[in-house]
Amino acid sequence: MGQQATDSIVSTGDTRVTSAVWHVHLAPAAGRADRRAAALAAEAADLHLATDLQVSTARGFLLQGELAESDLQQIAGSLLAEPVVEIARVECVSGDHPDPACRSDEPVAGPDGEVVVYVLPKPGVTDPEAETALRQLRSLGFGVQALRTVRSWRLRGLTADQVTRLATRLLGNDAIEQVIYNHLVIPTLQSDQTCPFELNTIPLAAADDAALQAISRDGGLSLTLVEMQTIQQHFLALQREPTEIELETIAQTWSEHCSHKTLAGRIEYRDEAGVHRFDNMLRETIFAATESIRAELGSQDWCVSVFRDNAGIVEFDEDTCLTFKVETHNRPSAIEPYGGANTGIGGVIRDTLGTGLGARPVCNTDVFCFAPPETGPEELPPGVLHPRRIMKSVVAGVRDYGNRMGIPTVNGAVCFDWRYVGNPLVFCGNVGTIPRDKSFKEPQPGDLIVSVGGRTGRDGIHGATFSSAELTEHSEQTSGGAVQIGNAITEKMVADVLLQARDEGLYTAVTDCGAGGFSSAIGEMGEQIGAVVWLERAPLKYQGLSHTEIWISEAQERMVFAVPEANWKRFDELCRSESVEATVVGQFEDTGELHLVYQGHTVGRLQMQFLHDGRPPVVRQAVWNPPPQPAAPLAFPESVDTGQTLRQILACGNVASKHWIIRQYDHEVLGGSVIKPLVGVASDGPSDAAVLRPKLDSRRGIAIACGLNPGYGDQDPGRMAASAIDEAVRNCVAVGADPQRIAILDNFCWGYTDRPETLGTLVRAAMACHDLAVQLGTPFISGKDSLNNEFSYSDGSGQRQTISIPATLLISALGQVDDVSRCVTMDLKSAGNPLYLVGRTRGEMGGSHFGLVHNWIGGEVPGVDGAEARKVFSGMHAAIQAGTVRACHDPSEGGLAVALAEMAFAGGRGAAVDLESVVLESCDPQDHRGGDLFRLFCESNTRFVCEVDREREAGFLACFSGLPVVRLGEVTEQPRLVCRGSSGLLLDEPVEELKQVWQAPLDWQ
Repeated sequence: MGQQATDSIVSTGDTRVTSAVWHVHLAPAAGRADRRAAALAAEAADLHLATDLQVSTARGFLLQGELAESDLQQIAGSLLAEPVVEIARVECVSGDHPDPACRSDEPVAGPDGEVVVYVLPKPGVTDPEAETALRQLRSLGFGVQALRTVRSWRLRGLTADQVTRLATRLLGNDAIEQVIYNHLVIPTLQSDQTCPFELNTIPLAAADDAALQAISRDGGLSLTLVEMQTIQQHFLALQREPTEIELETIAQTWSEHCSHKTLAGRIEYRDEAGVHRFDNMLRETIFAATESIRAELGSQDWCVSVFRDNAGIVEFDEDTCLTFKVETHNRPSAIEPYGGANTGIGGVIRDTLGTGLGARPVCNTDVFCFAPPETGPEELPPGVLHPRRIMKSVVAGVRDYGNRMGIPTVNGAVCFDWRYVGNPLVFCGNVGTIPRDKSFKEPQPGDLIVSVGGRTGRDGIHGATFSSAELTEHSEQTSGGAVQIGNAITEKMVADVLLQARDEGLYTAVTDCGAGGFSSAIGEMGEQIGAVVWLERAPLKYQGLSHTEIWISEAQERMVFAVPEANWKRFDELCRSESVEATVVGQFEDTGELHLVYQGHTVGRLQMQFLHDGRPPVVRQAVWNPPPQPAAPLAFPESVDTGQTLRQILACGNVASKHWIIRQYDHEVLGGSVIKPLVGVASDGPSDAAVLRPKLDSRRGIAIACGLNPGYGDQDPGRMAASAIDEAVRNCVAVGADPQRIAILDNFCWGYTDRPETLGTLVRAAMACHDLAVQLGTPFISGKDSLNNEFSYSDGSGQRQTISIPATLLISALGQVDDVSRCVTMDLKSAGNPLYLVGRTRGEMGGSHFGLVHNWIGGEVPGVDGAEARKVFSGMHAAIQAGTVRACHDPSEGGLAVALAEMAFAGGRGAAVDLESVVLESCDPQDHRGGDLFRLFCESNTRFVCEVDREREAGFLACFSGLPVVRLGEVTEQPRLVCRGSSGLLLDEPVEELKQVWQAPLDWQ
């Protein structure tokens, strides 16, 4: 079975072995807790895979090289091990095992019932820890040729089936890792694979429609028939066939992920108002809103660069601008959640670095949508990971990348819905600062094309086209190569070099190497001029890559620069001084074409105009049919325990505390945090928005918030979109941001938009975005869409089933604060201060959490009165600036009852309120009891609950002249939430118990 312990740290049989592979086995020392074993046992029990699991774990490294016993002794015992808490053992694993019965591909238990499971990255998969260790060992003079990490588990008392289920569900991921049972035999870690040059052409000229579709499908190109026909005609006119690399380049550039061809396409939209035709739906809705707002602002326009670079740019102060971008990384996270989320946050940080001439990242945001973590394994479709595993791995991926780069993660949200089971959504955002005079870039003919940072490998092949396709139960096997693995330390080094080179003026343009790899990065940078690329010069992680793989790989931590030849020497010196690799891979030239060369052979030659403007416009039909309304009004549940209802809502995953996630992130690094994700007397209350100072010598700050309400979209996607904007904006306003300086971003994640009814919901949402943004004067500055988020599988009867995500729109908001000392938090402060409700309460219970916990469906989804919302936001800002507000919180999920409870337990105070004075509009409840339920739990937009300084009550009310404001009650010293209504006592709950209910669901270890 597995290697047995020896008296010596090294068991070699010789003092030196030529190019042997050694296993450095690092296990917890005697008396030290085996935390990995405890975590696995808990996870196995949660997922019903095994109970009372007997397990011990170890981490380790595989080393290949000519190493003496003394070398191994030092490497294992002093350099790789944590000698205080770990015990090291080294054995040679490059030979054959003496017992052929010990199979490495089956979990055969030994005589003692023990099975050892080893998990290690597949060859070619990025292994950041191994890369760092290898670099350090070589710098110390050790003859290590290759290195890889390995993890191991010793399992006892399990059947072979249980071991296999544990290995595939929890221990390893087939997309990126290999599992070896019982005995570790690794003949070599090095690959001598080569790839002889071969210029492949694709036979399009004589292909009929069926053949064209097969070429796209079999090649993983995700091109439509019309697109394939357009390409066919283009090359017929050139009287030649396209090469493989040319077709791949077109597919990457025309992909949904890169070109937004649905949102930017021609759409004929039908709804109850008639027919509307869009030539470019995105430009005529989202873009048009911003153009209208900027025209209204005139000389006061504070937008700098919108929808043209890697991130949007707005003014901050006279010297500095802000950048903001939020990306999606959904499909990679479904296949390999740690790597998908890890590279999602890494990629959006590179978007910041690649904006203008380079922005400095100052904070991260993250929003996740998962299936409920309590989902039973038997409920899962085939081919999907358990949502609990996905959630934990996604959080770890974002945590590790952000923390290792030293960038605080300050704001986010989590939404649960079973329909995310096959397509979890992972939104990663980053805010940066950039000098005003560095906000634009323009490569020049003659500039060198320089690749900086990570090396190129096979990870991420077809990532852009994969992100445009539907997932199935086979995606883990067929699309594993589209998953990238990140290395935050490499990106941190690249970021440091980039900012130094920017300030020295060493380059004219920069962009990140993201979706499509060099294909998209160089293709986009050279769009207006042209470029020649020498592909054999690209630094590789390992040999054996074809020229096409080099071109389209999405290996991480790479940036592309346009460097004038005169600056190359200094640029190269600067990179070397920081141990960052920089390589000239091409040159921009004024030819109007993309010329790809490999070992002296022209392998691709494309006109930039065809590449970027030749895609045929997508023309689609869209229709919006409102869901059928019940023939008679839906009655509320006959008997409702309001206290129990409040507890149930507080325990809902969407409402419950996310402290388990938040506390894994460093949200204070860089020293600018003003309002953190958790606030209050115990720093455990839910902040509406984060506030930080991006410049530590200034009191000027920024507020970051988000809005997400997919539950509303089932009934009305337009109101869902408006609600998301309202929520994001009011969260910023609640902490003190100026509503006249809030910029927003859109992230549309939808199902299969070739269906007219699905596309219709998206168009309706985009139209609502336009209307409300204009009414609020809140410009969109950037965005990203992710479509076709559906999962198909074969059920037990052989029928194909499809799960589509709910229509999901994330709105992220970036507000500005003149003086952070005037900001307020949501926790109650002082007994005796009055409590006020600002904004209208309407009879809107559709899509509410009240309906969720009572299985009640119906009612009207919350809407937004844009004109009044603008006045309410302005009044709220004036009241905060005047110092009249001690605490402010927005009622959202769960309505007023949840908002009051959160304010109370965050502040360790109580509240006594009476709802009889709350006017309930647009509602005809059957009795007073129904009215009280609406007042307590409806989720009407544009509302704030405020604790007001009792000495400045008149000044507070003066800020809301003519607007709906009502006095609810007051803050109490006794920590109880007491609420009365027209039907009597509604709530009398101990605040501490409410807090415990709120914290319990995700109080994970």
